[in-house]
Amino acid sequence: KRGSECLLKPVSRIDYNPKHWLLEHHVSFQERDMSRRPLNVSEIKLLLSLTENGCWDLVSTRCKVFKKLNVDIESLTLSQFIQLLTKHPEMIKRPIICDRNTLQVGFNEDEIRSFLPRNVREKNFKHLLAKAD
Repeated sequence: KRGSECLLKPVSRIDYNPKHWLLEHHVSFQERDMSRRPLNVSEIKLLLSLTENGCWDLVSTRCKVFKKLNVDIESLTLSQFIQLLTKHPEMIKRPIICDRNTLQVGFNEDEIRSFLPRNVREKNFKHLLAKAD
């Protein structure tokens, strides 16, 4: 089984979130509340290595702190950017779901399927093809 880590902010019990999806689909994961246990430097570097668009994939530009600091992300060195996120972890988008090879920031029901084991995805795909005939 492939284990994922699900990094969440506190959410309403009513909200449908990645945790519910992972549980419904029997995907093993470790949950972590980033407000209580913020990411460290090496974890931020790991997430950055999995992004498609670098820093912008991790920063919540709608966050009050981001707006208040009025920081120009483009002008920061990588070290400065990482330091900024360790100092202001609330600027990191949530939820974050990742494993060794895959990162999903935010909840997207189509994209989260990449965390299903390959055999399950293949079975689901064959089922969809059969229905299409």
